Amino acid sequence: MTGNAAIVFGVGPRQGIGAELCYRAAREGLHVFVNGRTEKNLDEIVSGIVAEGGSAEALPADVTSQAELTSAMTHVATSGRRLELAVYNAGNNRPESFLDVSPTVFEAMWRVICFGGFLVAQETVRLMLEQQTEGDRQTLLFTGASASLRGKAGFSAFAAGKGALRLLAQSIAREFGPRGIHVAHILIDGVVEGDKVRTRFPEYIDKLGDDGALCPAAIAEAYMALHAQHRSAWTQELDLRPFKEQY
Repeated sequence: MTGNAAIVFGVGPRQGIGAELCYRAAREGLHVFVNGRTEKNLDEIVSGIVAEGGSAEALPADVTSQAELTSAMTHVATSGRRLELAVYNAGNNRPESFLDVSPTVFEAMWRVICFGGFLVAQETVRLMLEQQTEGDRQTLLFTGASASLRGKAGFSAFAAGKGALRLLAQSIAREFGPRGIHVAHILIDGVVEGDKVRTRFPEYIDKLGDDGALCPAAIAEAYMALHAQHRSAWTQELDLRPFKEQY
């Protein structure tokens, strides 16, 4: 093996959780495989990491396609690098009245939010077990949301997918934790000050004020803290929320 690697699935624009995770993992000395749907975003993130002195490459693949994902993971397996960290960050969201949600939309959201997580988990866990040696640090993390715990009016499809992903993560954690793979689910319980929300709802972000929305870089720090935990005290679920939240 020539070094250790991380994969981040579901990387979007530079100002977002996925991109920040890529940069943060690279700063830890990991070679980062950057997965996403938009080639321009992937190239920008890879170039930025390399410009900082890090190591990264694009890993395009549809996380809901078993064939594409298997091909991508074969590339990782034959890269000569040991997979140390994998993060499933893919997801989509759209508010819509329950009676207006079409079966096509419901299934499409579930496929990205949950089914893709299932496919990614199978591929990454298999590779981690194949590469595992005594004392290895191996981590699989899943990005959750407020909807992972509670269904809100107008978000039935999103909540169904996120709730299922949370239970999937719990099951995998209990099966493979004893085999040395740290599996954890992170609840992002609030608005993330990323490119998507900042572009679409700038007034709302401004109304929240300083640090009223979750900072992507701070979220990435929390993920890496989970990855660094000693195995005698692993966290299986972590929730992150702005300090201004009204309890």
